[in-house]
Amino acid sequence: MQKVKKPIKRSNLRLLFGKEFYILKRRFKWITHSNWASKKSKVNFKNAVYKHRSLILRPLKDVEMYLQENKRTNLLLAIKNINNLVIQPGETFSLWKLVGRPTKRKGYLEGLVLNSGKIDKGTGGGLCQLGNLLFWIFAHSPLTITERYRHGYDVFPDVKRRVPFGAGATLSYNYIDLQVKNNTGNSFQINLWIDDTHLNGELTSKKAVTDIFKIEERNHKIELQFWGGYTRHNTIFQIKENKEGEISEKLLVKNNAIMMYNPIIE
Repeated sequence: MQKVKKPIKRSNLRLLFGKEFYILKRRFKWITHSNWASKKSKVNFKNAVYKHRSLILRPLKDVEMYLQENKRTNLLLAIKNINNLVIQPGETFSLWKLVGRPTKRKGYLEGLVLNSGKIDKGTGGGLCQLGNLLFWIFAHSPLTITERYRHGYDVFPDVKRRVPFGAGATLSYNYIDLQVKNNTGNSFQINLWIDDTHLNGELTSKKAVTDIFKIEERNHKIELQFWGGYTRHNTIFQIKENKEGEISEKLLVKNNAIMMYNPIIE
């Protein structure tokens, strides 16, 4: 059994100052480290690597639908800063360095956010869907995921889930980021768009990628902790098959989350 400590409730003041401290710390890192991916190209690469889409309006228990509608606006604003981006060899992609701080002045609206496992509202809410989509795409590519976080809470039961539990990336400006590094000799391009119902993303490459990538969930389990709550655990592996048929695997993430619903009842 994996023991998970009961969460500690911290004061709002401590949370605020702690967040701003880590934001400044991350901005300093952006300044002191170079080779961030920043250039775009209107000429799209023709070699498809992986494509994925996710539903924008998802009816969720106790969540007002206007927050989902606002999420569409927030996603449209965010993807403008990433669409057509080229990640060249040696460069690192940082979602927040490209998107910037989501503020009302920039047009971001109130959307759904999760605060210590509880549903809340916040400017720019809903951008985690972008993190989830990009993580899933990067996981099916030769790019190396160097920074990724997930919620410490499992808030909603599985309803028509298309990907394994924990196969995404949570976001919070700017220190809870999604970053990948291009350690290959190839260049990759990110294409993002929104249609009537879905957020769409595709990764393409300058030179064809001959390796095939698959994702495998292992060791999924739900456990009752000593303090009375349930927790959920699994591991996510990337399986790679090269053109010679040789197979290798890499552990991408380990997930441990406190469940905010009773798994037996649900």
